[in-house]
Amino acid sequence: MRGLQFRLYRFKSIQFLIAASFTIMTVLVVFFVSLVLYNKFNRTAENNTSLGNQQVIYQVAANLEYYIRSMTTVFTSVEAQIKSSGALPNEMLNERLDTIFHTREDLVTIGLFTETGQRMTSLPSADMRSNTHLTSQNWFRSAIENPNHLSFSVPHVQNLFKGKYKWVVSMSKGIKLKTANGQEINAVLLVDANFKLIDDLSRSVKLGQKGYAYIIDDSAGNIIYHPQQQLIYAGLKYENVEQALKYTYGSYLDGSTGENRLITIQTVNNVGWKIVGVSYMDEIVTTRKEISTFLLWLLLFVMAFVLLITLYMSAKISQPIKRLEKSMQLVERGNFDIHIPIRRDDEVGRLSRRFNLMVNRIRELMNQNIHEQEAKRKSELEVLQSQIHPHFLYNTLNSVVRLAGTGKNEDVITMITSLSRFFRISLSKGEHFISVADELEHIRNYLIIQKMRYKNKFEYAIEADEEALRCRTLKLVLQPLVENAIYHGIEPSADEGFITISARVLEGKLCLQVKDDGLGISPDKLKDLLTDPPAQHEGGTGIGLRNVHERIRLNYGEEYGLQIESEREEGTTVSVWLPCLQEGGEI
Repeated sequence: MRGLQFRLYRFKSIQFLIAASFTIMTVLVVFFVSLVLYNKFNRTAENNTSLGNQQVIYQVAANLEYYIRSMTTVFTSVEAQIKSSGALPNEMLNERLDTIFHTREDLVTIGLFTETGQRMTSLPSADMRSNTHLTSQNWFRSAIENPNHLSFSVPHVQNLFKGKYKWVVSMSKGIKLKTANGQEINAVLLVDANFKLIDDLSRSVKLGQKGYAYIIDDSAGNIIYHPQQQLIYAGLKYENVEQALKYTYGSYLDGSTGENRLITIQTVNNVGWKIVGVSYMDEIVTTRKEISTFLLWLLLFVMAFVLLITLYMSAKISQPIKRLEKSMQLVERGNFDIHIPIRRDDEVGRLSRRFNLMVNRIRELMNQNIHEQEAKRKSELEVLQSQIHPHFLYNTLNSVVRLAGTGKNEDVITMITSLSRFFRISLSKGEHFISVADELEHIRNYLIIQKMRYKNKFEYAIEADEEALRCRTLKLVLQPLVENAIYHGIEPSADEGFITISARVLEGKLCLQVKDDGLGISPDKLKDLLTDPPAQHEGGTGIGLRNVHERIRLNYGEEYGLQIESEREEGTTVSVWLPCLQEGGEI
């Protein structure tokens, strides 16, 4: 009999293993084939896109190189005219330069300056601005430091002349000229080209819906042009320029911005600029979503087909598993009085036996946890109460010393008497609950001390209904609220403040209220004051308010606690909602 049971057990285990293995194997094979096809399609599409991007960027670089070569030709022509004109100033030279200037719409400035920054001739002939700092501009310094070398600047606003200021690329070169008396002097020749043509040429590049191209300086890595230049300057967009500087041409994948992007690079030889094309990988294959959907449906179809085949095979073992699942759901809902009858000695039977043992153990642990949580709750209350600011005592004693030193004996007596009453009620013979009358007396002594410390910075009023005075409350709930009103509401204000403390019974609940007319609380800080953990804000974390709020909720439940209303420059009102328990009532 035991041999028969063992063989039956192995048969059922093998049946389950075959059904599960067959399903998993079929799904894995289909998934693997789909993944291979999907990756092959993506790689082919990426290669084609990379080649297409390289062709586009190469064409842009060729156009830009041709344009810069034409501007170099213009610069050479202007230089030749100046050197062949003889002594300066020369009226014929001005006419020739004017002809060149008006034959090109993209020319903004032609200027010739001495090495000290004095204008020799220029087009346009408008007055120069007095504060241009011409000799300190990059194009001027580059021409002086590298004579006889044509330098190209990064795009900038040309502000030499009064009038319109345009974005230009400056070409400059240090040259030598002869004056009318035959002396040879150093001069700087400047030709400004309108940056708009380069901007239009780069802006017209479209690499998908989100793709774009930008230009960087090969020597320094400065971004010469970017379609989102303002975001770059504001630090809201990042381009991995360091990586791009490592390439002269070609493509590579970049994920430094959090998105997978294909970067294509081509160098403009005659100026050392690099055209960087950026295209987003999620746009490369327009049919990627369709392929993914098709493969997903194929995988689901195969899974459903295999499951239908194995459904009959697994029917006998699925029924006890479902019964076990229902029992687990009952336990999940909180019903631990569950016991599963054991009818078979297979895997499910052994699992059911262990489930019964687990539920019994959980019941034991829950009973143990109830006692531990009660002890923890009392401990938390003591910790929360102990966090109320102890530096109040030190500050008060320091104030007493200062008053005694100035001979204000009556104030010393008043402050020490109030401090004695304050701590008498704080101790309350170790009790955690006191009458509202004692709590108001406690806060009255606290206000007397603080008013003397702050030299009548504020006035206060305490109002209470007779019914509210007979109620009981957690002790020390008002002191942190009044402390906050003084420190964060009244003290920073330039005006004298007023604090109102009231106690009344509203709709069957006890409401203690602290109201001040101080600076108020900002909306951002107000919404986080009672969070756990408290949000960090300038001017305090709100730990005192949160402690009072948590003490009340731990003792009376989630429906009670603090309610804070505040408006900037108007003041703050903190309402403490407690159950209305009369003296001698149960807590």
